[in-house]
Order: sequence, then structure tokens, then C-alpha cells
Amino acid sequence: MTRSLLAAFANRLALPDLRLLPEERLTPGRLRIEILAGLTVALALVPEAVAFAFVAGVHPLVGLYAAFLVGLVTALIGGRPGMISGATGALAVVMVSLVAEHGVEYLFATVVLMGILQVIAGVMRWGKFIRLVPHPVMLGFVNGLAIVIFLAQLTQFKVPGTAEVSGHGAGGGEWLSGPSLWMMLALVAGTMAIIWLMPRVTRVIPAPLAGIGITAAVVIAFGLDVPRVGDLASIEGGLPPFHIPVVPLTWETFEIILPYAVILAAIGLIESLLTLNLVGEMTGKRGGASQECVAQGAANVITGFFGGMGGCAMIGQSMINVKSGGRTRIAAVAAALFLLSFILFAAPLIEVIPLAALVGVMFMVVIGTFAWNSIRILAKVPMTDAFVIILVTVVTVYADLAVAVVVGVIVSALAYAWNNARRIHAKTYVTPEGAKVYQVQGPLFFGSAEGFTELFDVKADPARVIVDFADSRVVDQSALQAIEAMAMKYEAAGKRIQLRHLSRDCHRLLSKAGHLMVDSEDDPEYALAVDYGVRTGILGGH
Repeated sequence: MTRSLLAAFANRLALPDLRLLPEERLTPGRLRIEILAGLTVALALVPEAVAFAFVAGVHPLVGLYAAFLVGLVTALIGGRPGMISGATGALAVVMVSLVAEHGVEYLFATVVLMGILQVIAGVMRWGKFIRLVPHPVMLGFVNGLAIVIFLAQLTQFKVPGTAEVSGHGAGGGEWLSGPSLWMMLALVAGTMAIIWLMPRVTRVIPAPLAGIGITAAVVIAFGLDVPRVGDLASIEGGLPPFHIPVVPLTWETFEIILPYAVILAAIGLIESLLTLNLVGEMTGKRGGASQECVAQGAANVITGFFGGMGGCAMIGQSMINVKSGGRTRIAAVAAALFLLSFILFAAPLIEVIPLAALVGVMFMVVIGTFAWNSIRILAKVPMTDAFVIILVTVVTVYADLAVAVVVGVIVSALAYAWNNARRIHAKTYVTPEGAKVYQVQGPLFFGSAEGFTELFDVKADPARVIVDFADSRVVDQSALQAIEAMAMKYEAAGKRIQLRHLSRDCHRLLSKAGHLMVDSEDDPEYALAVDYGVRTGILGGH
């Protein structure tokens, strides 16, 4: 029993296993890459966690604890090795009003409920619905998020102590100017140059880590007066303490936290699952959506009981990890443990790192995340797809990710329905016996039902009419209703109608209406999206 548990844990950490790709086997070289990738991610997590804590209106340690706990739990049981999770701006901008009105204890309770909802989503396997997100929406998502990451870095170009961090751009405060600004820009550009050149020289050290280290060494060696991590806030603290949220256990409390919990759970899962798909494309992995939902939920439940602000997957840090060589769970676990060690032991050392180095890393993430090819293909793809890409990008920047994705999916679905509705048509001919045959072509559903009805000339048609659905597919209740309405018109005109090549589902639903079915051995077999238990209209008890 113990041996099997150890084996399962080893597999969870992506230790040597025949199911792993050769480059993912745990060798000394692979272990070094994973740990260094984790260190790079941890360094980039610090200012992000502090900044998003400011956005939510809570103490910086609340953001750092969330980054550690969410990152650790999702690293161990998440659906995609290589993903990084932590406190995010998309969630922080929703939390701020809750904290301002009710206090931080209500935030902790909300995070716990948020996690429970996410676990339920995972257990119900709702993560699979991320497949409904079209590719244009994905492109808009990565482009919008890249812009959001870029705008968030602009707050570091303000005078330390005066900047108000915003999840979607710079807030109030005085901008750097003169020599200070030029020094900051030079260090950012230098960091970006190191990251770009480093892979061409050696891959022993991840390029982002080399950029941070070299830039920090230059700043410290020459005593340059530039903003540093410690200027944001002190990150020194202890272990996150277990803490039951101090809120009244009443229905009123539930009514307060439920709307926030639902919104946060939805935003967190959407961002996590889209990041999961993006990382999967980069690493060649598939699946894991429902497992990721459970992992995110468990992480947030735990975080809520240990004084954290909750979180979800972070596309920026995930890109840093993947491009630094992180391919297994070891890198993400290492990132969480490094972050905890910073809080416990290395706060003075981390606080002297110049913000310019971390901004340079994030700017390179922006360049690598933005789907530049989407600009080139805008003129080549259908106009609807181009519109969706731009729409999702804009809404992500000016609203939030969940709204952007929902809007993108709705617009894409409506466009798809409209295009299919226009495809319904029919070929006609008259048989030697004098019957007129309508060969319906195109899908018959709610969007094309009206067009289907307009195909028929009841008054001019002969006494016998055959409607052939061999090249069509009846999709929903509206389609059945349209068939019934058409048949009733012919019966009212005293004409005989025959329906051919309908599926067995349609046979059962239409048989009691008395219309003649011409069965054949090549009748199609497909399920119809109709609840047979619903008795509606003229469908005669079905």
C-alpha cells in the first residue's frame, strides 16, 4: 500500500515514467532546468502578487500567501504540468468592492465558497465545455491578456510609494521623469536584450533568470537609484496561519458572498482553462480540463482558510515557466516553495531586485504571448472571425476576461447559426407518376426553420408531394415544428405528403400526427436534441 502511494506521488511529480516524453524524464540536467525555471517564476511572482493585493485592497502578504498556496496545490494535482497559478488581476478587480464594503474576512469566506463551486464544476466535468471556445476567441484572449500584462507593468514607471496599481493599467501617481525614467528604460531594455541573446550563447541558465540576475548585479554594483521590489512593500512574513473566516454563519452572509463567489469562480475557471489549452498547444499535451477545475477549487478552499486572496492560472508566469524549460510539476512546485522561502528567509535579498529587471521579463512575455500572426490573417479570415478576434481583445482590456470570452462565444455561435440558416434549400423534380419531390439540403434547426417553410408552394404543388431529407439533418424541436406545420398545410389543402429519410427519432415524434413515413433501409441514424418527455403543441404527445 505504501509503495503504491509513493509510486502515485512520484507520477504526480512527473518523476521517471514510461508515459513521459524523453525530454521530461528526471535526469540531473532536467532537474536543474526545472528548479531554475521555478526560481525564475518565483521572482516574477513577487511583484505581481504584491500589486494584485493592492488592487484588492488587502495586505501584500494576503496576495503572497495566495500565490504560494494556489501555486503549490495546482502544481501537485492540476490538469497540466507546466502551468503556474497564483493571485491574478482578473480576480483582484472583482474583489476590491467586496473588501471595501464588507472587509477582508468576507473575502476569505468568498474564496472558500468560490473554491467549492469550482470543485463542483470539476466533479460534474463541466471543464469539457471549454471546447466550445472557438479559435478566434482564443486569439482574442491571448492578445487581450498580453495587452493587460503590458499595461499592468506601466505602474512600475511611477515614483515609488505613489503608484496605485491597477489590474488593467496605470493608476494615479507621479510618473518617473528625466534621468530616473531614462535609467529605468535602459535597464528594462538591457534585461530584454539579455533574455533575447542568452539562448544564443547558452541554455544552462534560463534566459529570464539570467536577465534578472545580471540587471540586479549591475544595479547593486553601481548603486543605481532605481525602483526596487522593496519599494512596493515588504514581503517578509511567517508561515500562512490556519484561519477560519470570521463572518456570521447566516443566510445574509451567504447572500453577500454568493454573487462574488460565482463571478470569481467563473473568471478563475475560464482563465485557467484557456491557459491550460494554450500551454497544451506549446507542450503538446491534451485533456485535463476537469482535473484542473478540481485543482483550482481545492487550492482556493485551502487558500481561503489560510488567509489568502485566492487565485487562478497565470498566463504570464506560465509562459515564463514553459519558455524557461519547465515541463513537469517540479518547476511549479519549486516556484511555490521558492516564493515561501522568500517570505520566510530571503525578503531583504529579494527586495533589492530592481523592478526594471522584472518589467523587462514581463515585456518579453508580452511579446511572446501576443499572437502576432493574428494581425496578418485578419484580412484573410472570414469577416466574422476577424471581428471576434478584435472584439474579444478589446473587451478583455476594457472589461474582464470572463465577459470577453462569453461575448466572443455568443457572437461566434450567432454567426454560425446565421450562416447555417442561409444554407437551407431544396432541389425539386417531378416523378413519372406525377409526384413532386423536394430534396431538402442543409441543416434544419431553429435558425433555418422559417427558410424551410418558404421552400414549399402548397397551392401550386400536385396532389402528391414527397419531401426527402437524405441531404439534410433535423436538429431540434423548432425543426420538428416546422415539418409539422408544413405537413399540416398540405393536409389542409387536401394533398398527400410523404416524408422520407428522417431519423428514427423523427419517426417516433411525427408518427402520431398521422403523416405517412416512407421507411427505407438507408434511413439515417442520429439522435435528436429533443426531450421526449415534453408534450408540446401539435407533436401529439411526444
